[in-house]
Amino acid sequence: MISFLPEWAAQEAILMAMPTEETDWAYILPEARAQYYRIIKTFSDEKIHVVLLCHDKTETESVLSGCNMNYITLIETDYNDTWTRDYGPISVIKDERLRALDFGFNGWGLKFASDKDNLVNLNLKKSLIIPPLVYSNERSFTLEGGSVETDGEGTLLTTSRCLCSPNRNGGLSKKELHDVLERRLGVSHILFLDYGALEGDDTDSHIDTLARLAPGNTIIFTGCRNTEDSQFEELLKMRAQLTMFRTIDGNAFNLVELPLPEAIFDENGQRLPATYSNYLITDKIIFMPTYNQPDNDYLAMQTLKIAFPSHRVVGIDCTTLIKQHGSLHCATMQIPQNLFNSAIYDK
Repeated sequence: MISFLPEWAAQEAILMAMPTEETDWAYILPEARAQYYRIIKTFSDEKIHVVLLCHDKTETESVLSGCNMNYITLIETDYNDTWTRDYGPISVIKDERLRALDFGFNGWGLKFASDKDNLVNLNLKKSLIIPPLVYSNERSFTLEGGSVETDGEGTLLTTSRCLCSPNRNGGLSKKELHDVLERRLGVSHILFLDYGALEGDDTDSHIDTLARLAPGNTIIFTGCRNTEDSQFEELLKMRAQLTMFRTIDGNAFNLVELPLPEAIFDENGQRLPATYSNYLITDKIIFMPTYNQPDNDYLAMQTLKIAFPSHRVVGIDCTTLIKQHGSLHCATMQIPQNLFNSAIYDK
């Protein structure tokens, strides 16, 4: 018996990785580190533990000066980049025991170097941060954490553009993927979104940029009300498909629409995939990316309170994160209680 844990399950830490000169952040390294400082300080101020991968502990401690280090654990290891959502461990309960599933990671369909990222979980196991009895080798199948959403009750939400990509698992069909995901994650009700790709998205439509599951048979999704926006038609098709989805019991989902941020462009004029759907859920707080757009930022925060009335919503400026085509959820992976060796938190 396997149960894929929802993001709002009880947690003990957030896994992140510090930008270094060896990552794609090198061209704006001071700005990138300032961005990560803001995120990590917000978490530590809320007494949420951060397990932070880094290349040099001494240098990283200097960058984090001003943070509450009692809530930060530094782990020296190699990695290509900082998007821990997609190469960090995916958590399930299997045979009444918590497991850290280590899926294969190939740089979002062979787009970017991933040789070191792909070894992170294995290195965490070798160093006993992930206990051997918790670690589960699933590396024969490529799966990114940002590509799948669950409600913890058997439903999985994903996108066909990503999971059916020929550069991940050879272009498996939805039926073939259903069988694999049911066997490895324990999900029985799988919903494939076929629309909604955001411009500038390197992930082939990760679900965490578009639509998220929430308690009470709810889907929170990125909408677009501006008919002149180049993404309007695609997001309209996505909304229409969401209205057709049914719960595991055959009922329609409650749909909650988030606004689309105003278009943000890079220095070459390429649109960046800014979205409020890329939020992080913890036990009591939702951390939501903001983009220095006061009206949209405020509306998105108020909207999330509708779906999570018992949570506080805390905004974190992610205007630097989006420059590398990711946002808050992409840069974080929640760690459930007892997934990591508790000794790493001892000071």
